[in-house]
Amino acid sequence: MALLDWIDKRLPVTEFVQKHVTGYPTPSNLNYLWNFGSLLGTFFVIQVITGVWLAMYYKPDANLAFGSVQHIMRDVNYGWLIRYIHATGATAIFFCIYVHMSRGLYYGSYKSPRELLWWIGLLIFLAFMAEAFMGYLLPWGQMSFWGATVITNLFSTVPFIGPELAIWIRGDFAVGDATLSRFYSFHTTIFPFAIIGALIVIHLTALHRVGSNNPEGVDFDKKGGRVLPFAPYFITKDAWFISLAFTIFLYFVFFWPDAFMEPVNNEPANPLKTPLHIVPEWYFLPFYAILRSIPNKLGGAIAMGASIFVLFLLPWLDRSPIKSARYRPIKRVLVFIFFINFIGLGYVGMNPPDAVSFLGVKIVSLGVVFTIIYFLFFCLLPVIPYFERAKIPEEDYRD
Repeated sequence: MALLDWIDKRLPVTEFVQKHVTGYPTPSNLNYLWNFGSLLGTFFVIQVITGVWLAMYYKPDANLAFGSVQHIMRDVNYGWLIRYIHATGATAIFFCIYVHMSRGLYYGSYKSPRELLWWIGLLIFLAFMAEAFMGYLLPWGQMSFWGATVITNLFSTVPFIGPELAIWIRGDFAVGDATLSRFYSFHTTIFPFAIIGALIVIHLTALHRVGSNNPEGVDFDKKGGRVLPFAPYFITKDAWFISLAFTIFLYFVFFWPDAFMEPVNNEPANPLKTPLHIVPEWYFLPFYAILRSIPNKLGGAIAMGASIFVLFLLPWLDRSPIKSARYRPIKRVLVFIFFINFIGLGYVGMNPPDAVSFLGVKIVSLGVVFTIIYFLFFCLLPVIPYFERAKIPEEDYRD
């Protein structure tokens, strides 16, 4: 205790922990959807630890990259385990992100005073997308190579500077050794530590400034309302939920590690052999489907970018004074349609454009319909408050 007192006089460690961890006032009615934020942070730490370990053995060279991954899998002690944890961890992170964002969309966590909190979260989402895209190239397999080729070619559609921008990103006229080296550098240093790490700290700072939203959409008074200290109530709840999620996670690591890996990616990258069907990772599939639904290359890129950018406009698009969709019957229905439609876009993205869906409709036509529904949701948000008969929470939720 004497040592802690000595430190506290020079660095307010105890005060910081009390204010931002143990004593942080938290609404008492949070459900398990709020646990995905802590779970996301846990998986991010796991990704950083396993990524640093993998970087010790990986060779960012076009002639050695694929072989170094095989060396990690076959020769390094427990290398297979670390790689499977890292690969499956990417899926876990994006699953947590999508649930976290869906919860915010349903309960109106983007509304005042949490607009900045929502925007920072979206920047984290974009940073994770860039991080995952660069990391997907590193195994230097067939799908990694051709997926990177398709995505980097999209930058060439930018007016005036497109071709030069694509060359600058790749470091060459085509995806090659220079691309691999710079993607490895960004994936292992700048993005996880300088960008994602900083954004997460800013996100948490903004959260503790405005407080957590809750299922009722009512801002509790931190001094007299129905709030509880984060410790021990929500720390134990988070610990239980993380333990359960980690059990499921380890099931995939040990018993189904290739569930989210393309078999063709076990072949070395070959610029002269194009896969029959280029498919990105599952968490990119909805946006990939939007890209393919527009026959024009530039139009598809604009639509894909707009599908993400429109999320930043939610605080202005949703004009209702009521946050939670629990008390907004029309928005509640629209949100569930939006969720189902988003999954449908993923289904479209995983199939070849000339295939026929289980509904008997061509995939390309289904993609157009789902894309229209996606943007229609955001077009309807500003309109529905004018004729929606929303309910107001009867209880004051105060002690």
